[in-house]
Amino acid sequence: MTKSTARQQELSFAIIGGGMAGILSAIKLRDAGYTQFRIYEKADRLGGTWRDNRYPGIACDVPSHSYCYDFEPNPEWSHTCAPGGEILEYFEKVAEKHGVTEKVVFGAEVSRLAFADGRWHLECQDGRKDVVDFVVAATGVLHHPRYPDIPGLDAFAGPCFHTARWDHSVPLEGKRLGIIGTGSTAIQVVGAITDKVGLLTQFQRTAQWIMPRPNPAYTEEEKAEFRRNPDAMRRIRDEQLDIFEHGFSSAVVGENPEALRAIEALTLANLEDNVKDPVLREKLRPDYQAACKRLIMSDNYYEAIQRPNAELVTDTIDRIEPSGVRTASGRLHELDVLVLATGFKVDQFLRPIEVIGYQGVTLEQAWIERPSAYLSVCVPGFPNLVMLNGPNGPVGNFSLIDVADIQLEYFLQLVACVREGEFRQFSATPEAAERFEAERVEATSKTVWVSGCRSWYLDDRGVPAAWPWSMQRFRDVLGSPDLNDFAVA
Repeated sequence: MTKSTARQQELSFAIIGGGMAGILSAIKLRDAGYTQFRIYEKADRLGGTWRDNRYPGIACDVPSHSYCYDFEPNPEWSHTCAPGGEILEYFEKVAEKHGVTEKVVFGAEVSRLAFADGRWHLECQDGRKDVVDFVVAATGVLHHPRYPDIPGLDAFAGPCFHTARWDHSVPLEGKRLGIIGTGSTAIQVVGAITDKVGLLTQFQRTAQWIMPRPNPAYTEEEKAEFRRNPDAMRRIRDEQLDIFEHGFSSAVVGENPEALRAIEALTLANLEDNVKDPVLREKLRPDYQAACKRLIMSDNYYEAIQRPNAELVTDTIDRIEPSGVRTASGRLHELDVLVLATGFKVDQFLRPIEVIGYQGVTLEQAWIERPSAYLSVCVPGFPNLVMLNGPNGPVGNFSLIDVADIQLEYFLQLVACVREGEFRQFSATPEAAERFEAERVEATSKTVWVSGCRSWYLDDRGVPAAWPWSMQRFRDVLGSPDLNDFAVA
């Protein structure tokens, strides 16, 4: 055994989270020859957001052949955009095939990470402990449900739950169901259940631009061809990603005004052509530019909200009462079931884990103003820790699978330097992180996200907490670490 191989086998890793990025991390580590790793997953099942979100109508708004690992194309997708259950099944099958499942510690919620003596000391809520060289934070973004601050929310007498905690034991047939919210999740739910409930009342604070999304099923003949010829799937994937990158992605960051105008025209035509009632149409018409908020894709929402048993309420919610929702006009909307489609706390990342870095500085102290990270990957003062889909990354305009893959390859290049003995630990310098953040903030002024709307992309300053450049720039910048931007020891 060579010295290099021995060193490689000694390096150990803790992966926090068993969702899409956690599974990918385990596969990439093993492919690179590292075997000393565990995934710490607080639930009893893999899948991350696809495990937690099981609401009716859940689907991915990225085409199926693009929303999968490039090394594991899937010939069995049922539709162009797959439903959530299929995506969960896909990730679990990939994890089983690649031996990832056996490396998972289930029911292990990490409560503390402390860097001491050159290594990370990990503790779980149940008392389990570990000591590793590196931490991969694959904790996700859309993870911690956000509950609305509405007076009387706890007073509702019927079932009340967040979409990310959907209670499937609650019967919906014939019920009067209210849903608070108009984001992507709410749009999917309304499209899926309006024809099942007795009455659906959607409470809208902000209207949304909706892009038409035809979602045809793949035929058995097409799936058979995919099985025979995996290259056919890869060609579809490459075509879809190319269209997405040079169309939507470049449009929202200000690099392709023509594509943005095309998006605006499509969403406007979708509204004008498909909503016949002029009063309802005006309620559904946003007063901001298309794509300023996360653009919603749907092939059935406008049809669903126009059903005789559906009502869109734009009056402000005053309070929740035992029998329903009372709006500012004084009207009580009587309900049997109340659903909260109110999104997520998108600024949590590793939190609420207590993370203690170099010289006892905590992540809470480092993020006293707001979360930030060098290239969305590394936080100064927290050596040998990488964040996948971390702060200010390309969460709003790229495939998160591709983003995590690029970030992992970047991290593995730094780990290889440790393996080869060039240094034992690395962390981004404060100067590099500050420079990146200043450049990023300046670049956001050219994006559509600052064109005049409120969205979960915006931080407390009103600055988009996202990557404001092209996907190609993301690949280039993270293609090879600049060691001048790192403090090493």
